[in-house]
Amino acid sequence: PGTEDGVMRSSWQGKAGRSPLQALYESDQFEQSSLQAVHQQRRELLSNVCSRYTRKRRLLRPDDLRHLVVDDTHGLLYCYVPKVACTNWKRVMMVLTGQGKYRDPLEIPANEAHVSSNLRTLSEYSIPEINHRLRSYLKFIFVREPFERLVSAYRNKFTRSYNTAFHKRYGTKIIRRHRQEPSDKALERGDDVRFEEFVYYLLDPRTQREEPFNEHWERVHSLCHPCIVHYDVVGKYETLAEDANYILQLAGADTNIKFPSSSKTTRTTDDMTAQFFQDISPFYQRRLFNLYKMDYLLFNYSIPSYLRIR
Repeated sequence: PGTEDGVMRSSWQGKAGRSPLQALYESDQFEQSSLQAVHQQRRELLSNVCSRYTRKRRLLRPDDLRHLVVDDTHGLLYCYVPKVACTNWKRVMMVLTGQGKYRDPLEIPANEAHVSSNLRTLSEYSIPEINHRLRSYLKFIFVREPFERLVSAYRNKFTRSYNTAFHKRYGTKIIRRHRQEPSDKALERGDDVRFEEFVYYLLDPRTQREEPFNEHWERVHSLCHPCIVHYDVVGKYETLAEDANYILQLAGADTNIKFPSSSKTTRTTDDMTAQFFQDISPFYQRRLFNLYKMDYLLFNYSIPSYLRIR
């Protein structure tokens, strides 16, 4: 299913051939700023990499749009990426779409932010409604250094005792396949997966043959389709506060709505990520880098200095 020209297409161009972003700028609401220039560069780089690496534009299916959260009040589409401040963004989206039900994002419990019925995604709309929103809403995404995000996902899902669902669902399978002579306890509980074993699991051809990657370690380009959906703003985890404020300003959100500032001391850093990769051989480092290479290219992250793949 698609529009008259046979595709369900996201376009930069609004009704008068202008993107939502251009229309905002031309209304003199914003001065030309260095932040605006940064976002222009990110969009251009993304567009260049897409044109270089994607031979044929495929059509979007409704199933591709399950990560795009819709705010019809402010005309926003947000593609959420797990381990890139997505809990806080979902909280903010609940405040924006909640008709006054929520006032402060931090008052919303984290688990409630992830209840799917609390936010609508683009996949729930009809084809004409989808096309209208892709054409005229402000579309944004937040990304993070790919290996830092991967280590963050590993730490959260495999080293925290409360994530028993992940241990049972993934941990037991990883240990069964990638550990020599595992104990009965490890096979049953799956709660002591080593990072090296997790890497073997990601690179095992059987893994993706059997089912798609879990969203916590799926590549951003597979979750959010940035070469088909033309995002107006690419926010980065590394510049989270200013990018978040920029988007809320563009959206015309109430000035009382603030993006929660992060105070976490447990967050995964570059140094910590480097430690996890110390025990991974150069052969597997290169293969893993190739697996996440498109995310590195699309979002302008350089090859980590700790990798031994040169």
